[in-house]
Amino acid sequence: EVQLVESGGGLVQPGGSLRLSCVTSGFTFSLYHMSWVRHAPGKGVEFVSSINSVGDIARYADSVQGRFTISRDNAKNTLYLQMNSLKPEDTAVYYCSLNGQRGQGTQVTVSE
Repeated sequence: EVQLVESGGGLVQPGGSLRLSCVTSGFTFSLYHMSWVRHAPGKGVEFVSSINSVGDIARYADSVQGRFTISRDNAKNTLYLQMNSLKPEDTAVYYCSLNGQRGQGTQVTVSE
């Protein structure tokens, strides 16, 4: 059974940073392209970033390009999202995603 467990969210002031983690199990993590998506109140699910199986090719939404960095540790079966220069519009529940399957998510709130 595929399991995706996100953590690392919280309340942060504008301009602050957070690092999200997604611990995975139930599949061979090192073989799969992984993504982060987010869901803000009143909006649809939005693509944030993705990374290929070996971790050397990443893509970002225009809204986070230059501020967020996706990475992975295949030895630890873990996906990361380093988020810097956070803005109020980054407030959302963040999910890691494997072929559309998501975990329970972690809440990120950016506010004074």
